Formats: sequence, structure tokens, C-alpha cells
Amino acid sequence: MEEDFVVNCPYCGEDVEVHLERDVQGSLVQDCEVCCNPWLLRVEGEDEDRTVSVTRADGSE
Repeated sequence: MEEDFVVNCPYCGEDVEVHLERDVQGSLVQDCEVCCNPWLLRVEGEDEDRTVSVTRADGSE
């Protein structure tokens, strides 16, 4: 089963929907669907308390 999260791209500023399996946790790299720049996604928490944060994966922040 997947969950959907809306994150704001730190490069282009667009809101992008991210689909994650329920068992995904930790950090992963994913490209923005709009501008194709790499994100570092951090998935924390469990079940209804799960959160997703996104930063630039190229270290330019």
C-alpha cells in the first residue's frame, strides 16, 4: 500500500506529490518531477504520524 505526500521542491518551488510505500523509512534520493534536480527525502515516524521532509541532495543549501 502506498501513501501520498506533497512536498515543496527546494530548487523550483513547485509542490510535488510523492508516493511512498508504507514500509519506507530513512533517507532516499529522488528527482523532482518538474525540474529533475535531486532531492534528499527524509521519512520519519510511523503510520499516521509519518512525515516527509525534502532538501537539496547536491549539498548547495
